[in-house]
Amino acid sequence: MEDRPCALLLKFPGTNCDAETARALEAVGFVTEVLPVSALKPGKLVGVSLVVLSGGFSYGDYVMSGRIASLVTEQKIGETLKDFRDNGGYILGICNGFQILTQLDLLPAGSLVENASGRFQCQWVKMKNLAPKSPFLSRCPAEFELPIAHAEGRLVTKEAAEAAGYLKSGAAALVYTDEVNGSFERIAGLTDESGRVFGLMPHPERFMKARDHYDPDWEGGEGGWGSGYWLFKSLHEAIKEGEA
Repeated sequence: MEDRPCALLLKFPGTNCDAETARALEAVGFVTEVLPVSALKPGKLVGVSLVVLSGGFSYGDYVMSGRIASLVTEQKIGETLKDFRDNGGYILGICNGFQILTQLDLLPAGSLVENASGRFQCQWVKMKNLAPKSPFLSRCPAEFELPIAHAEGRLVTKEAAEAAGYLKSGAAALVYTDEVNGSFERIAGLTDESGRVFGLMPHPERFMKARDHYDPDWEGGEGGWGSGYWLFKSLHEAIKEGEA
């Protein structure tokens, strides 16, 4: 009998980080399934502990990043993801997946728009972990690095004060240590009130081991693992603890 928690990765036309993300999840103890959105239906979430929306360019990012993917998801399963969350399930959105989650209203209100630089940015960034008790970040240090790769990763809110409020409420789980893309309050990742939905622009699946780091002399943390490993490991441990 399979005792590993199951992670379901939704794949839209244009999603291109699902295989790497599946390997990362398997490295920390998940069993994974990559599901094309064409096969998505409410029953597919039965027995699943984690739903992941991976990075990429869903539907070519036409109209706006994540918009078409969110509409297709709603057409396929309606409010099922919210029910899944309310019943104890976890949802993770990485880069394009973060964009989709904001469109699905599964995260605090905000939009991910064109970077202030006006260009695609592919670089390493340093972040502060503002939610050390989050099931997604509990094993991550106070500051850590991950790579980004996006053209529309600037988080904005209708009013600047709204983003500032996310810092006070704890919704802003990750912030860049330096100015990166113009995000209000330098927000790099958001979590919802339940704590079971998390979206971030950086790519944890791209920094699983020391050899993934840009500095060949970087020795890594415990066991030589990179920051991405500890993010996924945090989630795996939270889910296993909840099942105990």
